[in-house]
Amino acid sequence: MQPCGTEPLTGFYRDGCCSFGPAQARHLVCAVLTAEFLDHQRSVGNDLITPMPEYGFPGLQPGDRWCVVAERWAQAYEAGAAPPVVLASTNARALEVIDLALLRPYAVDVPEDLSSLE
Repeated sequence: MQPCGTEPLTGFYRDGCCSFGPAQARHLVCAVLTAEFLDHQRSVGNDLITPMPEYGFPGLQPGDRWCVVAERWAQAYEAGAAPPVVLASTNARALEVIDLALLRPYAVDVPEDLSSLE
């Protein structure tokens, strides 16, 4: 798995990777945040915009790459607000929550012409 993001530093362990943490910490999906996703998350009680320096959280903005909780990505998908996903940086354990067929259309790290990968 490739790192997801370092500016800001993401991941449950703040190591830039969407590693599997404790059972309740499933920050597994590497998302490229959009205003729509951030607004949706705030509306359901998950404010990712407001900085919380006491927790080392800088606050996020559109364009940031961030490891989001798999269930939160699925929630946004159901609401029509799912952000793009960097599959190469998404933990395979996210597939325990989200079917790969749902993630693929949101992939931003796969070229349209797969022959370029040969």
